[in-house]
Amino acid sequence: MRELLAEDAYTIRPSPAPYTAIRKRGRRERKQRAAAALAALISLCTLPAVAYTLAGGDGERGTHTAAPKPSDGPPRTSAATTPGYTHSATEGQLLDGITFTQAFDGLDKCLTAERGTPTAPLGEAKNYRIILAAKSNGSSAPGDSFHVVGVREHPAGMRVVCDIEDGQASGISTGASDADPPDRRLVVPDPNAGELFQQTAADKGSWTLPFRWAVVGTVDPSVTEVSVSYGNTTRQAVVDDGWFVASGTLRQQTTAAPHIKGYDAAGKLVYDSDQDKYWARTLP
Repeated sequence: MRELLAEDAYTIRPSPAPYTAIRKRGRRERKQRAAAALAALISLCTLPAVAYTLAGGDGERGTHTAAPKPSDGPPRTSAATTPGYTHSATEGQLLDGITFTQAFDGLDKCLTAERGTPTAPLGEAKNYRIILAAKSNGSSAPGDSFHVVGVREHPAGMRVVCDIEDGQASGISTGASDADPPDRRLVVPDPNAGELFQQTAADKGSWTLPFRWAVVGTVDPSVTEVSVSYGNTTRQAVVDDGWFVASGTLRQQTTAAPHIKGYDAAGKLVYDSDQDKYWARTLP
């Protein structure tokens, strides 16, 4: 029996191990583990970017996008655009509820009416920047009358004051910096815009009150602040691209002209209309 079993031991061979199947399974498992590791790595790289996006880019909770800042008025545009060069966003230039559209329309009517006169061409409303629109009052001014002041760079310091009555152009005055005296100062009040701060000769001694007044003029770039005293009040002017505009309400008649002062960036007084020989200190 032992001999028979010993002989069979040499003839019976165990089944060969499935090496090929084992290797294939091993490779498959390694690929699965590598894919899982890669997915985990991608997730780790993506999460900070997602967190950054959700946090708005600065680590705070919630979105943090750059929103446009609100504007007090229409945005500035090129003088060549339609409907024209918009007024500044600075407050204190469109007054008494007058809209930019109304001011622009009034200026356009004035300039259109002037095209048939022999005076030098004033151009179109779209070439002007509106720096003031304010109600005009007095015994000769209807309730809806207003002034519009438009300025342009060419010719230098060009300005027009347009009068609108009952929706129609009733008059216009013009001026330019090239007409200023050779010894002009750092602040030059417009002496031909007296209609903005005084009533007519017919109203002398009996102004219609309250009275909306305004003063305009040019300033040197070194001038950063202008104040105007008129009646019993003092107003800080809007200094806007080479021009100043001041306005207020007069509640009692006066005989003294507006008193104008200009200051530089250091707060130094650089102009006083009381020392300006071209500016009258009293009203006519």
